[in-house]
Amino acid sequence: MKRILVTNDDGINSPGILALVRALKSIPNVHIDVVAPDRQQSAVGHALTVSSPLRATKFHRDGDYFGWAINGTPADCVKLGISSLLEHTPDLVVSGINHGSNTAVNILYSGTVSAATEGMLMGVNSIAVSLQSFSLESDCEPSAHYAKKIAEYTLANPLPADTILNVNVPHLPQNEIKGIRITHQGKSLWNDRYDKREDPMGTPYYWLHGEYKLQYGDEYCDDIAIRQGYVSVSPIKFELTNTDYLSAIKNIENL
Repeated sequence: MKRILVTNDDGINSPGILALVRALKSIPNVHIDVVAPDRQQSAVGHALTVSSPLRATKFHRDGDYFGWAINGTPADCVKLGISSLLEHTPDLVVSGINHGSNTAVNILYSGTVSAATEGMLMGVNSIAVSLQSFSLESDCEPSAHYAKKIAEYTLANPLPADTILNVNVPHLPQNEIKGIRITHQGKSLWNDRYDKREDPMGTPYYWLHGEYKLQYGDEYCDDIAIRQGYVSVSPIKFELTNTDYLSAIKNIENL
């Protein structure tokens, strides 16, 4: 019996996590546990809750037990689930299905990816799955279909200890998706700005918004692959040291 921990950052009541759980339950000899935030937690990155208590509540969908709802971040959910809530350490963490792609710079902000990263840090093979569309009305079934395939592959072919798989699915009908392409992280960025507004009491506040600036690269870039109709699968490794610059700043040691 293999065990999969499912989480997300859109909240335990999102349509994406429901489609994911249904797909993963169809894998033979697999037990599914769900530990997910009790509310929307997009773009919280790898934040952990340290100054307030975490509460775990059993959550039901359509009258049936679905999983644990946590008043914390996606990383909290994985850490608390593996360390305290689950009877057995999972063989795989699958985070998603996120509404909105997590490519390029979005990887740094993503609660979806960070939940998978927390699984990796705790010694569990981990996958993040995102759909290109932000709409909660989008069809999640194609993403769930590929999530199941990649989960089955990962259960049979464990990842390196320092790596997760970041999966992004184009917003297309399943019969229009061309297949899977192994990709690298792109370099697209957000052109962000803050709108200054006033509340009814005349107090100013600021609302973030912006445009995504696509940086075109080769066909094996994550953003380009999904725009060409492929499921992007990027092996992500969180080693942040600029090794090319180490020797250039060696003289700092002599200051």
